[in-house]
Amino acid sequence: MEITCSRCHQAVQPDACYCTVCGMPQLVYSADTTAVESGQSARWNEAVRDAGSLVWRPALRTAVMLGIPAGVLCSFLGSAGLLMMIVTGAWVVTLYMRSQRPAWITIGAGARLGLVTGLLAGWLAFASNGGQLLAKRYVFHQGAQIDQEWKDFVALDMQMTQQMSAWASAADPAEVQAQRAQMQSWMLSPDGQAGWETANIAGLSFLLVLFSTAGGALGARLQARSRRPKI
Repeated sequence: MEITCSRCHQAVQPDACYCTVCGMPQLVYSADTTAVESGQSARWNEAVRDAGSLVWRPALRTAVMLGIPAGVLCSFLGSAGLLMMIVTGAWVVTLYMRSQRPAWITIGAGARLGLVTGLLAGWLAFASNGGQLLAKRYVFHQGAQIDQEWKDFVALDMQMTQQMSAWASAADPAEVQAQRAQMQSWMLSPDGQAGWETANIAGLSFLLVLFSTAGGALGARLQARSRRPKI
């Protein structure tokens, strides 16, 4: 006789403690007392886990183990590190489920685990990128090269802005020229350069957090699909 889950009515293995589709605990009855004597029912002494909750101590341990190297590597990879964070978020969920062996976890729980990993990696990437800029300027004495590259970037940006203003020609040319000169002066100042670099690094770190969160949700989804019974 086929045994089905009382919640989702999917097929359940006779000795399964949880439904592999919805995660609902299953009541297993056995008339064989030798199973109790041999300790096979010891797992029923464990508390039933909510699929939407996480055991945070091992979860944080896994997040630290993968988040630290991922954050450092992403500081060197730049935008290519976004794809790496998706893989890292999914990998953290996979390792967590292998260590804790829950029946499944929800997509929300996987996203939270990916979020924690992304926050750690994003913070380290921000600190590493800032440290690289400081080292290039003050340790390796590449300040002149950095400033020249920045001036070239500002000149190119101003040229593109001028072309866009010519196409839009609705505003007063003198006013547009004054605003462009003011913007160029601010961008070439030390405060403008530092602010632009900080905003770029912070934006990249924020994207790392988002992509890691998406990777955690994706990992939870893939793990749930892989544990479905074959009917």
